[in-house]
Amino acid sequence: MDLTHKEVFERYLYAGAITRNPEAIAAMFTDDGVYESPLVPDDHPLRRLTGREEIRAGTALFHQRPAPPGVMNAERSAVVLHDTADPDVFMAEIDVAFDQEGGGRTTMSLLQLFRLRGGEIAMLRDYFSDVGGEVDKADG
Repeated sequence: MDLTHKEVFERYLYAGAITRNPEAIAAMFTDDGVYESPLVPDDHPLRRLTGREEIRAGTALFHQRPAPPGVMNAERSAVVLHDTADPDVFMAEIDVAFDQEGGGRTTMSLLQLFRLRGGEIAMLRDYFSDVGGEVDKADG
């Protein structure tokens, strides 16, 4: 039985953003799966990875970088999943809010496009930028 889009996304989120586990991320992809981040520079570790071994190595290298500054604020963060006419394709629209030391806030917005094959990720396009998001003053 194939997983729902929500289940695929939640497993991916847990493997990537929460546990930062390159083995678990790579295991979610097909043997020939592609992970692509079109908005980052060509030398970025997540620019274009093909196959589980490249995905494992690239995500491991990426996760050696420091996590975004601040503490993730779940109440101010949001995820919306969008189904498409193709049952194997869905999108995740994500706004992650971070509370900064001193009361400021940063928001990182991204869009992920998933194409599945046989319940595994055949292609993931991760539209994000390493440039920091907007910084807001804390609500008074």
